Amino acid sequence: MVNLKINGIAVSVPEGSTVLQAAKAANVRIPTLCYLKDVQCVGSCRMCLVEATGARGLVTACTYPVSEGMEVKTNTPGVRKSRKTTLELILSTHKKKCLSCVRSMNCELQKLALEYNAEEDRFGTDHDLKPIDDLSASVVRDNSKCVMCTRCVAACTQQTIGAIGPKNRGYAKMIGSPYDVSLAFTPCVNCGQCVVACPVGALYEKSAVADVWGAIVDPDKQVVFYTAPSVRATLGEAFGLPVGTNVEGKMVAAIKQLGDVKCFNMDVTADLTIMEEANELLSRLEKGGDIPMFTSCCPGWVKFAEHYYPEILPNISTCKSPQEMFSALLKTYYCEKNGIDPSKLYVVSVIPCTAKKFEVSRDELGHYTDAALTTRELAKMIKEAGIDFVNIAEGSFDTPFEDASGAGAIFGATGGVMEAALRTAAYKLGGSGAPLEFREVRGTDGVKEAEYTVGGKTVKVAVASGLGNARKVIEAVKSGEKDYTFVEVMACPGGCINGGGQPYVHDEVRNSIDLKAVRAKALYDYDGAKTLRCSHDNPAVELLYKEFFGEPNSHKAHELLHTSYVRREKY
Repeated sequence: MVNLKINGIAVSVPEGSTVLQAAKAANVRIPTLCYLKDVQCVGSCRMCLVEATGARGLVTACTYPVSEGMEVKTNTPGVRKSRKTTLELILSTHKKKCLSCVRSMNCELQKLALEYNAEEDRFGTDHDLKPIDDLSASVVRDNSKCVMCTRCVAACTQQTIGAIGPKNRGYAKMIGSPYDVSLAFTPCVNCGQCVVACPVGALYEKSAVADVWGAIVDPDKQVVFYTAPSVRATLGEAFGLPVGTNVEGKMVAAIKQLGDVKCFNMDVTADLTIMEEANELLSRLEKGGDIPMFTSCCPGWVKFAEHYYPEILPNISTCKSPQEMFSALLKTYYCEKNGIDPSKLYVVSVIPCTAKKFEVSRDELGHYTDAALTTRELAKMIKEAGIDFVNIAEGSFDTPFEDASGAGAIFGATGGVMEAALRTAAYKLGGSGAPLEFREVRGTDGVKEAEYTVGGKTVKVAVASGLGNARKVIEAVKSGEKDYTFVEVMACPGGCINGGGQPYVHDEVRNSIDLKAVRAKALYDYDGAKTLRCSHDNPAVELLYKEFFGEPNSHKAHELLHTSYVRREKY
């Protein structure tokens, strides 16, 4: 341990710690802009400069190591002046459309500028308005608002994609795509990790809000919403509620106050996915299909495989994602049961993911989804409607898709799809005495492995979250180092609870708590409190097979619930 003082406060931290880590231990706040825990630590923004004994001049707290007896001062006049000047230089080239910006009142630059009383025009206004890249189905880039923190680049690099990166040097430096093409023409997988990493409004999702409002007021449209499992655990953050608060009832009530709409529970088709996927896995094992089988719920991961590993496409489950299963179900079964013309039914999914916006556009999926709203977009609509979300009385999902199993709910956390599938596969192989919980695949580690023996069969499984980890697993399989039976992949680190469409979280929060673990806990707590915990016990799913599909993997199920994939170029 190393002993030092931060603003006169004695603190002991492990050797090798940085000044920023020591300040956190001493409960002293040091501002940052380019630093993001688990993503980037480069000290380039100069906002975390401090004075430290033994150092020549000011040093960056996020990179400077502590030493025995060091004394650090974080708020001297020189430090404050430096930070203010840095902010004013950033503002001099920043497109200051703050009132209409997607990050207004939730912008890290705006917050720091207010704290340090920065003059926005001290160095003039020298921003060269750059064209907005909005050709992608999911992500919009506005380089005129970029502050060159490079957090987006670090996030994209961590995903091993490299769709964006720094170009040029000095004053001309900017973030761009190879050959100056739009994101739409790169191997971008639309995961949106760049969006949640960005501290300002330089990156944001392509909004479907106006289209949804238009459908709600259209007398010729019947509008139905359905919400993804993880949204209940994150939407509250957009209204100031603590991270990890389950707001399912408030969420449903707020959606119903947007207009004459119905709201269903996407956990139902998470359960339906498990029925199809688990049976597909068992069929492959019995009939000699491609093994290991990879999950197909995450469209970011699927597009990644299409770009970088097309040779494993036969190994990916043919099941559609829960989003696309639900939309197909609504435009067929639901419309038939209720005498609705499918062209008059407007289907809105609420999802934690920007890649789902791209998924909606895929021809292979039949274009059943009319609009995909991120968690952030739903929050925007609720605020625009003047709804008091925090104090709203709780509501309930509409029939016939109101209830689902706990297995469907944990889809939103890394390892959740695997555990849900294992519950059903174990039951089919081992009967009623099969286990309900598979804790080895829980947690936020990038790669998790486990081996289970059920019904006399040994199943080796792996769970990967984050595409860098997915790449490691695939390479291990290709080399013969690993012989998994079943592999779950989520594009976003931590799974959907950390998706690119989740509420913006300031770096101070992301750097101080394990955001992924806290959000995931809300889903596991929800699962633990449910009486119904296995997908195969869901009465709604049983009814669907009885009235419509016949049995899992039937011909009709394959027509509506399964899909195919395409080989894409890497560059």
